[in-house]
Amino acid sequence: MRQLSELDASFLYLESDTAPMHIGGIYLFDGSGRDTPLSYGTFIHYLESRLHVVPFFRQRLRDIPFHLGHPHWIDDPDFSIERHLAYVSMGRRNDCDSLMALASRILQEPLKRDRPLWHITFVDGLNLGNDDDNGNFALIVRLHHSAIDAFSGEEIMGKLLEYTPEPHPIRPPQPWHPQPAPSDRRALMQVGANLARKPLQIASVTASAMEATARGMIRRQLHRLPISLPFFSAPYSPFNRQITANRRILGKSVPLSRLKGIKASLGDVTLNDVVLGLSAEVLRRYMAEHGMDQSRSLVAMTPVSVRSRSLRRPTGNQMSAMLLDLATLEPNPARRIRRIHWNAVASEPYQEAIAADRLTELVPSTMLALSARLYSELQLAQRYQPLFNVPITNVPGPQEPLYLQGARLVRQYNAAPLFDSMGLVVVAVSYEGQLTLNFTICPDVVPDGEQLTGLVDESLDAIESAAMNLPAESEPELMESSQDSSLLDDALTAIEGVLRKGIRKR
Repeated sequence: MRQLSELDASFLYLESDTAPMHIGGIYLFDGSGRDTPLSYGTFIHYLESRLHVVPFFRQRLRDIPFHLGHPHWIDDPDFSIERHLAYVSMGRRNDCDSLMALASRILQEPLKRDRPLWHITFVDGLNLGNDDDNGNFALIVRLHHSAIDAFSGEEIMGKLLEYTPEPHPIRPPQPWHPQPAPSDRRALMQVGANLARKPLQIASVTASAMEATARGMIRRQLHRLPISLPFFSAPYSPFNRQITANRRILGKSVPLSRLKGIKASLGDVTLNDVVLGLSAEVLRRYMAEHGMDQSRSLVAMTPVSVRSRSLRRPTGNQMSAMLLDLATLEPNPARRIRRIHWNAVASEPYQEAIAADRLTELVPSTMLALSARLYSELQLAQRYQPLFNVPITNVPGPQEPLYLQGARLVRQYNAAPLFDSMGLVVVAVSYEGQLTLNFTICPDVVPDGEQLTGLVDESLDAIESAAMNLPAESEPELMESSQDSSLLDDALTAIEGVLRKGIRKR
């Protein structure tokens, strides 16, 4: 049996009526390349033929007896694909805005726990504004965060779709029959084995955490980079208030070539730095238009996939994360991207030393869930500074077109779960030469959300203009000045030397 990791389980325990923990996707298909429109029945047969490619599509969660451990995945003996699908015909209101409003309502609904944790809504009769709107359709997909992360979710959709307009049916190697669920005795034995390993795991994680924290603090002081890594030191922000169950999904696409052009102009930065810089400029302009306080720089939480370094399983959450100062106090949007780059470089020790799944072994997911509930019920978000202001995830997608039975995927939008004190999440996804900046918002926390998408183009224009006129700068010029005495520098250098000796000895 495959038991949920601490990180996977945390998304299960954090779920509430106002915070469903699933990842969402809205996929728009141009069906004009087909001879006949794709019917709902044909889609069901197509999906059935590919379920074996993603095993968790037919697996549900089963609790450990007496709740002595996290749930584990078992084959669903009562699996029926019809329980995971729905059909909607758009009718007269069949434009993209109406589709996004429909998707926002669907994505508010939690997935049912008595079955595999996914659902797809087939939306027929979509108007994409092309010459032949007959046969266009969309898929609204929900996949629970306990089973996947943003990176594996994109991989899963790539497996379910096709890379050529000619349909290529995939036949399962053999008929699927659910494997019998493990006995309660075997499940308890597995729990016992996990508990026996726990002390060694906790000791290992504790040592790594102490080492990384000390090393990161010293490095920040020595280099005097503006990084808000200490807990609960992010500034107050209008995005960090108690959320409701209402959701709104928004997205705006820009040519990927323009972002690459900015990267080339600025030199030693990454494409991810440019995406973060674009997000920061949009947020800065939105706050300015609403007269919001910008006396301190916003802090982002940026998930980082470690899947390439740790191919332990095909799904589940395999992420690290770092807190990153978005340098929104810097008025020049091009120089801000350079500052973001150096901030990310300084955060690297945390990223490498403590992956999120190891950190949750130190802080159990059940305790994390209880803390989150108390944080919400006591409305601590209204009284204390947040840990960070906004999560921003950049997910590279395929640059070649994808198809579903000859219908071409022309556009996609992606949604991420919100939780209390976090009323806005940004997810950037690239596909076929375009990058879409997606905003999942709670409209009761983030008013006038459509302004976010309206600010993307002018933010990109401003960054391009600033990048053309920005002189080359060296690393020292990007670092903020410090009033610290040389005595403090000497002390920090001495501490770093002692730490290095201790690490070598250990």
